[in-house]
Amino acid sequence: MASGDFCSPGEGVEILQQVCDKQFPPCALSEEDLIQNPNFSKLLLRLSQHVDESGLSLTLAKEQAQAWNEVRLHRTAWLRYEILQRVIQELLVDYYVKAQDTNLTSEDKKFHETLEQRLLVTELTQLSSPGQETEMPPLLGLDKADLLELMPPSQDFVWMRARLQLEVEEQLKRKCFTLLCYHDPSSDTDGEALKAAKVWSLTEVLVGEKQQCLEAKGQQKEQLVLLEKKRATYSQVLLRCLSLLKSLLQEHRLKTQPELDRINTQYLEVKCSAMILKLRMEELKILSDTYSAEKVEVHRLIRDRLEGAIHLQEQDLEKSRLVLKTYEVLGEDFEDLVKEYTQLKLATEDKRWALQEFSKACH
Repeated sequence: MASGDFCSPGEGVEILQQVCDKQFPPCALSEEDLIQNPNFSKLLLRLSQHVDESGLSLTLAKEQAQAWNEVRLHRTAWLRYEILQRVIQELLVDYYVKAQDTNLTSEDKKFHETLEQRLLVTELTQLSSPGQETEMPPLLGLDKADLLELMPPSQDFVWMRARLQLEVEEQLKRKCFTLLCYHDPSSDTDGEALKAAKVWSLTEVLVGEKQQCLEAKGQQKEQLVLLEKKRATYSQVLLRCLSLLKSLLQEHRLKTQPELDRINTQYLEVKCSAMILKLRMEELKILSDTYSAEKVEVHRLIRDRLEGAIHLQEQDLEKSRLVLKTYEVLGEDFEDLVKEYTQLKLATEDKRWALQEFSKACH
């Protein structure tokens, strides 16, 4: 894919996005980044022609694949040798355990002693063999020829090797059955022939499960990349939401606050007036419950009589004032008139007070 493959900006960005997700996942480039940096986008497209999904160049990737093939071959050979060595060691260990518990036959003793002697001499020969970078002194002063003299007789070795093959096969079969029962516990009750058939296909089953695990790991890796992208997008959206909330508080809330305060004030005024009317209604209700219609009528008649009496007293008072003015020039007679006037005035004030109190009681 060359830089000239861009048929349209949208299509080019989409292709480049796929390339980045597949071959440059650590970049975590968004579509906006690719649009704002077209030259960098072209560089990534050209670079993708020379690297694989792991980020290595195609030449190094090929050399790495060859190296891994050689490593797998050497590892397979080493595993075979290591499995054989461990199986032989287990045979010897089982022999010593059985020798303590039961009486073994002469053939079993001869087989295990020959095997152990052959194994020890072979290991010592390998330790004293030349070919090392630094020359080492012979082991215990013995060279390779001296060690080879300790080998068991050739006829015993041939007989031991023929039996060893059967023992190793039997030991490997038991291990395979153990692995099968661990992988599939229901196979524990199967017969030997059925177990052997299942062991024959166990390798393919394990390879399939391993492939499923690798695919699951690949999907998990892709999901982690998508998760990181979504996390970054989520952070940006969250910051945008916070900015919008801040603008709403500053532009709308503060502008409408005076109007809200005015409405709240009007509401409180109306509520206060309603409370005052309610108190007045309660007061009138108490008065209506306290005074019946008959009592109110009686109080009205009393008030009318008192008002009439006050009116008469005021007339008498006015006449007394006129008489007082007429007889003002008189001496002792005037004092008597003054006393009489004072008494009338006091009586008038008492009746006026009584009328006021009565009026308050009626209201």
